[in-house]
Amino acid sequence: MKATEAPRVQWTEFGSGAELADALARKIADRLALAIAARGHATLAVSGGSTPKAMFAALSREAIDWARVTVTLVDERMVPPSDERSNQRLVSLHLLQNHAAAARCVPLYSALGDVVAVSALASEAIDTLPLPFDVVVLGMGTDGHTASFFPGGTTLAEVTDPACPNSVMAIEAPGAGEPRLTLTLPRLVEAGLIVLHIEGDDKKAVLARARENGPEADMPVRSVLRHARTPVEIYWAP
Repeated sequence: MKATEAPRVQWTEFGSGAELADALARKIADRLALAIAARGHATLAVSGGSTPKAMFAALSREAIDWARVTVTLVDERMVPPSDERSNQRLVSLHLLQNHAAAARCVPLYSALGDVVAVSALASEAIDTLPLPFDVVVLGMGTDGHTASFFPGGTTLAEVTDPACPNSVMAIEAPGAGEPRLTLTLPRLVEAGLIVLHIEGDDKKAVLARARENGPEADMPVRSVLRHARTPVEIYWAP
């Protein structure tokens, strides 16, 4: 493991995805346990995709007081949880197991049909949580998107506005497939711990470009890196 630090980023490299998964699970569990000890409750927002599966499994085995933890998603596809593409399904199968089965889960998707109505309902649900989030775990695509901040997204300017009043908004983009629901930038960057979990040399190169000067709209992960209230902790493995 090798760690380097910069003013807005702390970068930690691991020799394997398994090593990263175990270390990140311990880090998240420790931060949630501290929040529970301080306030009696903790909140965690996580990303979907295949990358975090091993970390979710490791985190589910951490013996903290999961009954006092609320888990939600940083983004979601407009598909029901029975769909294999559903992030809620992924979290249910891989994180909300073992000790973590006791956690409360707040989904973003609901079967109202209209994505704008669904996003409004999800925003209200997030607003009822004890905010800011204690931990936010993000992924990143090879196009530089994170959460569902896609380049060219219909509401990209709104969801990445540091003054956006909504906690959740709908967004559509050519690279997104279905319409998406996403936490907005203010909800993400106010978190006590922000982790960017990436694996592979291709994404390492993408992130290196994202840390250079350039428009946030071209590589929306820049919005998180530049506006986070605490240094973003990057966990990378080959």
